[in-house]
Amino acid sequence: MRILVTGGVRSGKSRHAERLLDDAANVTYIAPGRPADGTDPDWDARVAGHRERRPADWTTVETSDVATTLEALADCPGPVLVDCLGTWLVAVMSGAQLWELPSADAQAAIDVGLDALCRALTTVPDAIVVTNEVGLGVVPSHRSGVVFRDLLGTINQRVAAVCDEVHLVIAGRVLKL
Repeated sequence: MRILVTGGVRSGKSRHAERLLDDAANVTYIAPGRPADGTDPDWDARVAGHRERRPADWTTVETSDVATTLEALADCPGPVLVDCLGTWLVAVMSGAQLWELPSADAQAAIDVGLDALCRALTTVPDAIVVTNEVGLGVVPSHRSGVVFRDLLGTINQRVAAVCDEVHLVIAGRVLKL
């Protein structure tokens, strides 16, 4: 089963995704990599915090190439947790310098990667993907904020389309959509 878990910042979405795997064995945790230009100084602390919370026997893979990693895990004996698509998008946008492009141009620039991500996700039988729900959050109105919001909204819709369930987490409470 593939599940998309979405919610705002600090909503409890990552904890919910981890709880869904409480009794699972052979879990692979994919942490989409920090931006190529190193603009996320909190990356290591965030990944370390998640790692401390998770069971010690989970395998952690830090990568910006989530699609290739998912394809390599197609025959993995356990479930995969990708946390989070917002971080993946930041890495992709930074690597391709998409922050100042109009939304349509930026979308065209990431469509190939998004197609690969969705295709790869369908090869993994058990996966949970965590993302930020931009429709509920305050997004800065400057160009970069608008581009990010629009791209992540499209990504969320496309990934939801290849998932079996979508869970919305607000203040730690879960609504299955």
